Amino acid sequence: MSIKADRWIRQMALERGMIEPFTDRQVRQGVISYGLSSYGYDMRVADEFKVFTNVFNVVVDPKDFSPRSFVDMQAEYCDIPPNSFALARSVEYFRIPRDILCIVMGKSTYARCGIIVNVTPLEPEWEGYITIEISNTTPLPARIHANEGIGQILFFESDEPCEVSYADKKGKYQQQQGIVIPRIEQQRDGEG
Repeated sequence: MSIKADRWIRQMALERGMIEPFTDRQVRQGVISYGLSSYGYDMRVADEFKVFTNVFNVVVDPKDFSPRSFVDMQAEYCDIPPNSFALARSVEYFRIPRDILCIVMGKSTYARCGIIVNVTPLEPEWEGYITIEISNTTPLPARIHANEGIGQILFFESDEPCEVSYADKKGKYQQQQGIVIPRIEQQRDGEG
């Protein structure tokens, strides 16, 4: 990046709608921090959660995923059971430019509590709300606070735009609006 990273992120967010809503400073008082940081952006977790449950004794299969594996909830916080996980989504909607790849790392405040945040890379020209997997690795319930920081996004700029973007591939998670569970694309007629 030829200009300061925080200035570049601010410019991309305001001029190209890369992050909406965009918080142009780090918010820290009384919350798990979120907003613009020196070399990235700390995204927030929304108040919608899908908490893993075994009440129906279904098999977790990414090729045939049952929505009955989760209990849906909307709340100011989510208590994830011991040794379990939840899916959530970002507060912010992202539009990644064609020459950018993003990696999301969990916030250290949660990591120090045994909570692991997992997000796959945000590919060039992907857009949507980020589906976030939050694992509680402890033998105790773990609380996640809605509308506060959950992960830091790091932006990697290429010297040139990619040859094939996520939009070009018509990716199955393009423009996702809520918490999206695993999907497998079905074979189309004529494909073999």
